[in-house]
Amino acid sequence: MKAPDALRKVCIVGGGTAGWMAAALMGHHFKGKLFEIELIESEQIATIGVGESTIPPFLELLAKLEINEQDFIREVRASFKLGIEFRDWKVKGETYYHPFGQIGTPIELSEFYHCWLKAKLAGHEGELQDFAPATVMARDERFMLPFKARNTPIGLASYALHIDAKYVAQYLRRLAEERGVKRTEGIVADARLDDRGFIETLVLKDGREVRADFFIDCTGFRALLINKVLGVGYRDWSEWLLCDRAIAVQAENLKLPPPVTLAHAQDAGWRWQIPLQHRSGHGHVFSSEFMSDDEATRILLDQIEGPLVIDPMVVPFKTGVREQIWHKNVVAIGLASGFIEPLESTAIHLIYRGMDFLFRFLPDRNCDPKLAAEYSRRMTADYEEIRDFVVLHYCETKRDDTPFWRKCAAMALPDSLRERIELFRVNGTLREGLDELFRNASWHSVLDGMGVRPPTYHPLVDRIDEARLFPAMDQARAQVAAFVKTLPTHQEFIDAHCRADPVDFARPAAPRMAGR
Repeated sequence: MKAPDALRKVCIVGGGTAGWMAAALMGHHFKGKLFEIELIESEQIATIGVGESTIPPFLELLAKLEINEQDFIREVRASFKLGIEFRDWKVKGETYYHPFGQIGTPIELSEFYHCWLKAKLAGHEGELQDFAPATVMARDERFMLPFKARNTPIGLASYALHIDAKYVAQYLRRLAEERGVKRTEGIVADARLDDRGFIETLVLKDGREVRADFFIDCTGFRALLINKVLGVGYRDWSEWLLCDRAIAVQAENLKLPPPVTLAHAQDAGWRWQIPLQHRSGHGHVFSSEFMSDDEATRILLDQIEGPLVIDPMVVPFKTGVREQIWHKNVVAIGLASGFIEPLESTAIHLIYRGMDFLFRFLPDRNCDPKLAAEYSRRMTADYEEIRDFVVLHYCETKRDDTPFWRKCAAMALPDSLRERIELFRVNGTLREGLDELFRNASWHSVLDGMGVRPPTYHPLVDRIDEARLFPAMDQARAQVAAFVKTLPTHQEFIDAHCRADPVDFARPAAPRMAGR
């Protein structure tokens, strides 16, 4: 027996990573038993292919979909990612890392960061990242699955993947269709609303009609349903995040792929390098106030080694979030809901997060506005947290060599970020919210990397005898470095466990599902 107003059909509009991830999750979660799921997309509409660099929660997604991680890595030609390397952000010539996983371990119930801070203020030579196993592995381009080495110096590290977005979307499409999702080829040309203002019917370009009770807008920056049909506005965050354009391109690998994403600061923004098994993704995120498309493209291409696989693509964007991410009977997922530049690789996480919350607040056909309001509030909080973390990379810069960086250093901050930094400057105390993405190790890494160091540490650290503290830290640092030296290189690990078939770039191969 079903509730009388239960959903009978859900329609996803738009494919790509967002659309097919939403479809795969719904197909797996409901297994065709609750309602019909239909996805509308057109091969005539190109997808941006965002999210080629992921963060550790992506592995939770694979597990939830019962995808074998090893097979998935082969099929989408992924490589491993231990964190992000930031070059030239604080000042030119300096590099720091944001690693995945923990940094050190608590000492006598005191957080490791505060123990390290006391030691550093006393003249200890060890840098914070010397105690981060993911950073030490990334520097040496070595890799091992941390959960396979639990009781070792790298056991508290974590990892994610670099992926090919095109192959991932195709992989998820096959998975979704196997689990009952219906795909319709077509372009949405119009929509009819009922007397409540709900979308009732979509009219395709060729005149076909698609009716549903609930719609998921995965149409990217076009935001076809949430904005163009329902008129939901957008909160513009460009006052804090100055970049508004990106140049994206792909190139063949001439070197072995390192297990880290590169974020290299430039004169008016930054460039990325995402190394996959068969190629690398490259991009230049910049502010059009300070640089033209032609100049940004030239700067990017001058720094790329290897033949190009595709021509450079210009991607204009506006950083911000929808005023309501769920309105009436439409929820926006992916770029349709908001966008934060890909500095911390959060695009795919926000897709997964959006679907996770939709399952929690799943409505009936009436779509009670209280559910929509709470969903929008919760997802907006995630966007704001990520916004603040990304702004931190800019606002604490010591660079004054270009107008872009001078403007970043002088900006007025969101209150939430300003208060967090002010609290940290007291004695290293961090404000923590409920169920936040970025935990203390992430904030410590970026704050320290950008030169923000408190004048003192938490008083409870003084319980620890310095005669034990400093030797213990020396020993821990040495153990991490020594153990990492015994690990296989990143490429050796891939070759042994999950190497993909080679790609002929003149004739790209379509991925296949595992076992087929």
